Amino acid sequence: MKRKIHVPPIKTQGIKTKLVEWIINQINFEIKGKWIEPFMGSGVVGFNLKPKRAIFADINPFLINFYNAIKNKEITHYKVKIFLESEGEKLRKKGEEYYYEIRNRFNKYHDPLDFLFLNRSCFNGIIRFNKNKEFNTPFGKKPNRFRRAYITKIVNQVKYVEECIRKYDWIFVAQDFRKTLMEAGGDDLVYCDPPYLGRHTNYFDVWTEKDEYDLYRLLSQFKGKFVLSTWYKNKYRENDFVRKFWNKFNVITKDHFYHVGGKEINRNPVIEALIINFELNYIEKPKVKNIKADKPQILLFEDKL
Repeated sequence: MKRKIHVPPIKTQGIKTKLVEWIINQINFEIKGKWIEPFMGSGVVGFNLKPKRAIFADINPFLINFYNAIKNKEITHYKVKIFLESEGEKLRKKGEEYYYEIRNRFNKYHDPLDFLFLNRSCFNGIIRFNKNKEFNTPFGKKPNRFRRAYITKIVNQVKYVEECIRKYDWIFVAQDFRKTLMEAGGDDLVYCDPPYLGRHTNYFDVWTEKDEYDLYRLLSQFKGKFVLSTWYKNKYRENDFVRKFWNKFNVITKDHFYHVGGKEINRNPVIEALIINFELNYIEKPKVKNIKADKPQILLFEDKL
C-alpha cells in the first residue's frame, strides 16, 4: 500500500516530498536513541517517519522559531487560518505592494506567521536570505495565492505537525550542524540533508567545501547510524565529493527531478544519492552495479523512477 506523505507547512528548496517513501522503504530505521536532523530544512522525512524522540536542528533561526511557536501553542492551525484569510485578502486587493510590505515587516519583527506567509507566496517557494540575514526572495506574482482551498491545505499541514508535537518528544533548536553532531550519541540515528555543494547553496548561508569536509569528518567519526542525502550526478557533471570522500560507505541512487530554477531549462533531473553507514533494509533488492572510484568501489543500487 502506498504511504500517505504529509507535506510540511514550510517548504524549502530541495524538499524530499517525492523521495520520502523511497528513503523510508530502503532503510532500517530501528533505533534505540533519538532521530536527529542537523539540517532540518522542511523536516519532511522526520515528520513522516514520526520518531518518538527527535531533535530537529537548523542554522536558520526563523525556521526553528516557526516550529517552536507551534510547540509553545503561540501558533495553532486555527490562528493560521484566520491569519492567512486576512492577509491573503489584503494581498489579493493590493497585490505585489502588499507582499513587500509583509517582507519588510518580517525582516523587522521576525513574526513566524509572516514567515509562513512569505514562504507560501514568494517566487517558487524559495527561502533565501541576504548577507544581513534578511528574507529577500521576490514576489511569486500570484495575488490570488491564498484561495480557500490553498489555505485549508496549509492549515491541515500545521494541524498535522501540532498533533505530532503533542504525541512525540520533539525538540527544535537553532544551531550549527557541527554542534548537533558532536552532541549526538551512539544510540541515535542522524539523518543529514545539507545544502548540496554546487547546487542549492543560498538557503540561509553559503555551503562550502570546508563545510562538506567537516560533515564528512564528523560523520566518519560518529559511533551511531547515519544517513546522508546528497546528489550523485546530473546531465552535466558528477559530485566529486562522492568519489573523494563518501565512497567508503553504502551508496544508493535514484533518478529524481527538482522543480527549482527560475526557467524551466534550468530544471533538470539529478541522480539523488543516500550515503549510509549501516545495513540496508530493502523491500525489493535492487540491482547492484560496480562503479570505479578513486578509493574502494561504490556500489550503486539503481532504482529508476
